[in-house]
Amino acid sequence: AIVAKTFDGIVLTWNVGAERIYGYTPEEMIGTPVAKLIPHGSENELPRVIEKIVRGEKTEHYDTKRIRKDGTIIDVSHTVSPIKDKNGKVAAISSVARDVTAQKEASQQSAQYARSLIEASLDPLVTINPEGKITDVNEATTKVTGRTREELVGSDFSKYFAEAEKARESYQQVFAKGLVSDYPLTIRHRDGRQTEVLYNASVYKDVRGKVLGVLAAARDVTAQKRAEREVAEQRTRELTRLAELERFQKLTVGRELKMIELKKEIEELKRRLGETVT
Repeated sequence: AIVAKTFDGIVLTWNVGAERIYGYTPEEMIGTPVAKLIPHGSENELPRVIEKIVRGEKTEHYDTKRIRKDGTIIDVSHTVSPIKDKNGKVAAISSVARDVTAQKEASQQSAQYARSLIEASLDPLVTINPEGKITDVNEATTKVTGRTREELVGSDFSKYFAEAEKARESYQQVFAKGLVSDYPLTIRHRDGRQTEVLYNASVYKDVRGKVLGVLAAARDVTAQKRAEREVAEQRTRELTRLAELERFQKLTVGRELKMIELKKEIEELKRRLGETVT
């Protein structure tokens, strides 16, 4: 939709694209305020943009909403630029709008699908920006930390671990190497409980290949670690008992050997005494 308008927002031209997107014919729009397309609550949007154009400031394209003739609210990508007279003075305003409602809906559906996948995971998932701040979490993360999503998002990732510096090193390694596997950390719950986890993390990028942050997934290994410690403690106890038995055996054998030697000595003394008497 390409539309020219005065500084007061009165429509000067209205092309076929504008008719198709907004539903109004040129006869219905030319000479009338373009404000009829602007939803309630956004009335100051266009005057601010026009003021910037008149002052000679550059304006970038922006996303906004508009009202069609049938009352439907649509999403549009808007670009506004000046129309200058032969002397180079700004005489009017030109806007180019593209209906992006379908793309917005598709993007929202994609985001909802991605969110459902994240929430379906029983493992804590978290995204971290290059500054080490949490940008998103799933429900499993809120449960293991005892914190709300609002508390977690925007806070420092490392503050929720028993060893903060080690946690900080973990995501720094990901940004440096691209990923980490089975990185051991201990998450601290608000009430003091601790959960031993192994983190697997990798960087994620935008469509241009620029690194946006880190996606990290934690696997709870508390029960496994507890079992390993119990096995290790049992083995230590068994080794200790074995060493005690071996020492007892040596002591017993030593005593038996001494008794044998003593018996031999007694017998030898008796024999000698017998010979002497004879």
